[in-house]
Formats: sequence, structure tokens, C-alpha cells
Amino acid sequence: MRFTRFASAIAIAAAVSVVSIHAQRGGGAAPQQNVPTPRTADGHPDLSGFWAGGGGGVKPDEKGNIVQLTQARLCHQTQIDAGECHPGVNAERDAGINQRPPNQPMYKPEFWERVQYLDREGIKEDPAFHCKPNGVPRMGPPGKIVQTAAELIFLYQNGNTFRVIPIDGRPHDPIKSQDTTWYGDAVGKWDADTMVIDIVGFNDESWLGWPGWFHSNNMHVVERYTRNGNTLRWEASVEDPDVLLEPFKMDARNLRLNPDPKATFIEDLPCEERDTQHIVTHERG
Repeated sequence: MRFTRFASAIAIAAAVSVVSIHAQRGGGAAPQQNVPTPRTADGHPDLSGFWAGGGGGVKPDEKGNIVQLTQARLCHQTQIDAGECHPGVNAERDAGINQRPPNQPMYKPEFWERVQYLDREGIKEDPAFHCKPNGVPRMGPPGKIVQTAAELIFLYQNGNTFRVIPIDGRPHDPIKSQDTTWYGDAVGKWDADTMVIDIVGFNDESWLGWPGWFHSNNMHVVERYTRNGNTLRWEASVEDPDVLLEPFKMDARNLRLNPDPKATFIEDLPCEERDTQHIVTHERG
């Protein structure tokens, strides 16, 4: 399956987040707060580059140290000695409880039972556990952007995924908008210094997030990319009146430019769906 990929993704996210947070807190090179935003020949911000950080795999504690979200899987030794904690038994459950995201989409009452079922049976139902794409917006911002006057090319580490978004003013393709896909039909345009990407034409197989957050094929997503110096801010909002009571705004992510001109992706491990039968608990962390 993809658990080796998950482990790799967590390790990579940890590494880039450590670098990002370390730099922001004064370790290593000082933050370049007054770096001008580079622009292309047409005057728009240049979003090109390798962008690091902003992932959900790690977080800083109150002292600025990196805390793995999987830390709940580890029992304190005193708890083990006292028989209060049993690694491998309560670990997944504890991790799932600790990781409940505070920002959640508001579903219509008739769909909450389904959300709870999908969350409870996530190992079986989550498409990400079955070698399927994360889809938009769950996949988040790209690791590398290549910008031309006519299009944006988004490259992702996970799954060797890419997206090509036209930004030349064209409308949605009427055929692609109806031919539902994992990534939808996307078109971009500039709103001042923010790139706004409008996406329609989704299938209903992907999730918004791992706690069973499903959506319909009438979902409409808007991504916003704003560059300020060497920082890139990603925002995404979701409209899906078929299942949601109100639009859902995902947690924004702030990424830092990787200044290394030799920066490159590490080849992602292939997804092999063969490990789900060995999972002994249904709770996911």
C-alpha cells in the first residue's frame, strides 16, 4: 500500500518544516523580511521556485520545538511500567483523538451519520489508503511552481503528481467541466498580486480531509496564491451546497522559498496496495 510513502512524506515534511521554523525563529540565516517580491515581464509576481513547509505532518510546540503529530503513538515509559499504556493497542486511538482538527466543514444534518461512518472506517474507506489521488484541495500547495505567461505548472513530491493551470484568460472548458476528475478543470487569473485559481468539474471520490470529509461532484474550489518576498501563502475555499451548510475555508499555509538553485525532488516511492490487511486497529493517526 502507501504506508511507506506516508512515512517518507512525514519525514520530508518534518525536514522542511524544521528548516522553515528554525529559520523563522532566528536559527541559521536571518529571515529576509524586506526581500522584494520578484516579478515577471508583465509585472505580476513570479511564483516560480521550490517551496517548503506548510505541511500538516509536524507542528511547533510552545517552545518552538518540532512535535510530530504521530507522537501520541508513543507511550511514556512510566505509563508502560504502571500498565497504564500499551503501545500498539491504544496508540492509534490516542493519535486520532489528539489530531482532531478544530477547523471542520459544516455538513447538513442528514450527512453527519455518513461523515462519522467514513471517519470511523477510514482505513477501509479513505481513498488515500487505496493508492488513489488526494485530489484538490486535500493535496495542498505544490512543492515546485513553474510560471509562464500562459500557464502555471504545479509539481508535487507525493505521488509524482502535476497540475497545469492556464492563466491566459480562457474560461472553463465546457467539456472538461463536465468530465469529472480528481483534480477538476482549473483556470487562473490575477487579482492584484494574488493568483486566483477557480476549479470545477470534480468527481466525488476524493475527500477534503482524513476525518471522513467527503464532497459531491458539484464541489467548487477556489485557491489563492500570494507571494510576499520569499514567502508564499496558500489559501483554499470550498463551496458544495449539495452537502455543506456553508462554504468551508481550509487552514491557510505559509511556505518559504528554497534558495538552493540545485534543489530537487526525491523520487517518491510507488504506492502498493497490500498492507491494509495487516492493520489491526481502525483508528487512524
